[in-house]
Amino acid sequence: MKFIKENLAVGLLLFALFLGAGNIIFPPLLGQQAGEHITVAMIGFLITGVGLPLLAIVAVAKAGGDLQLLANRVNPVFGIIFTSIVYLAIGPFFAVPRTGSVSYEIGIAPFLSEAATKHWAPLFITSVLFFAIILYLSINPTKLVDRVGKILTPALLLVILLLAIKSFVTPLGEPGAAVGNYTVSPFSEGFVQGYLTMDVLSALVFGIVILQALRDMGMSDTKKQVKTTIFAGIVAAIGLAFVYISLGYIGNTSIDAIGVSNNGGTIIAKSADVLFGNLGSIILSLTILLACISTAVGLLTANAQFFSKIFPKISYKTFLIVFTIVSLAITNVGLTTIINTSLPVLLIIYPLAMVLMVLSLVDNFFKGGQIVYILALIPTFMVSLYDGLKLMDIKLAPYENLLKLLPLYEQSLGWLVPAIVGAIVGFILHKIFKKK
Repeated sequence: MKFIKENLAVGLLLFALFLGAGNIIFPPLLGQQAGEHITVAMIGFLITGVGLPLLAIVAVAKAGGDLQLLANRVNPVFGIIFTSIVYLAIGPFFAVPRTGSVSYEIGIAPFLSEAATKHWAPLFITSVLFFAIILYLSINPTKLVDRVGKILTPALLLVILLLAIKSFVTPLGEPGAAVGNYTVSPFSEGFVQGYLTMDVLSALVFGIVILQALRDMGMSDTKKQVKTTIFAGIVAAIGLAFVYISLGYIGNTSIDAIGVSNNGGTIIAKSADVLFGNLGSIILSLTILLACISTAVGLLTANAQFFSKIFPKISYKTFLIVFTIVSLAITNVGLTTIINTSLPVLLIIYPLAMVLMVLSLVDNFFKGGQIVYILALIPTFMVSLYDGLKLMDIKLAPYENLLKLLPLYEQSLGWLVPAIVGAIVGFILHKIFKKK
């Protein structure tokens, strides 16, 4: 019983770290837009929103909980640069400020007058209070399991459970018709929406937080750490699947009650109001705030731990304070600006992280051959880089025409086949060079 209790606590910690604002906003939008194809679309979403992050947790656990160790298999210079970019992207530059902005937009703004929402002060005051809480919870990471896993997560699950039960008992309405890409390719569209939640990037980063929590519990055996981390990953995956399916169902049945919307936050906010009235808005606010707090704590903690390791002369607490201040400042530029600025960067680095993670899982098959990693990641980067540049209105017509010849390019998966071909060529060359 002690083993299950301790491991369940770590699993709840991991689940709480994963479940951020984006995870709550995307499923309702998918549910509404997928219409009658909700089942197929949700399967695709669960593969990349739950399955791949679980594999990433396993990969990081086997690598000692360190993304840099994985990236070093390509090249040490690549390892430090890529890892730093990933940490900063899903830390103080983009993801953490997004949690602060979403907390305000969905958790606070609906209760303010229209005039108040147009003033800078409410967002600033909210963000100051929000990040004060984050700093308090993060200042001593040895308490993460107690504070996050045992306190915030049960409360978070409760408010989501209330929404889910009410939506099943008294459905909002019937599913609408599928729209957009969901009409012709619901699986691939759900698949892409799933990986855009950034959960794979988060999984690669959260490994160090989980291993630190296990060490604080007195667990020093490496094999036991890996086993426990995998168990925790399964617990988190089950929790995420429950949340995604529940919120997807709410969105799927919401059109009759609230109309069509292209904003997942609006869908869930209006649905909560229909399901519970004013109480629904309060429930949603609690859900968003708890999810954002949990995610921000995990991301800032992981960032501070990573950079204090890279620059040992600067303490963990110093990095934590600096990153908290940076996150606070960026939060106040507004949610739309944060998302628009972050998306090109994420489109560039996310495929690289996915390919790196998959190769690390089959590393023993090619005995860690560096050339396999290099030849898989170079073509991946050539495609993903242009995907990011396009969003910044930097276009090269001849190059784009060439990329359009790639399978799945229109589905934002044009990097997949080049990555596979590159890995195969790398494997063949590795075998040839090894024989000489």
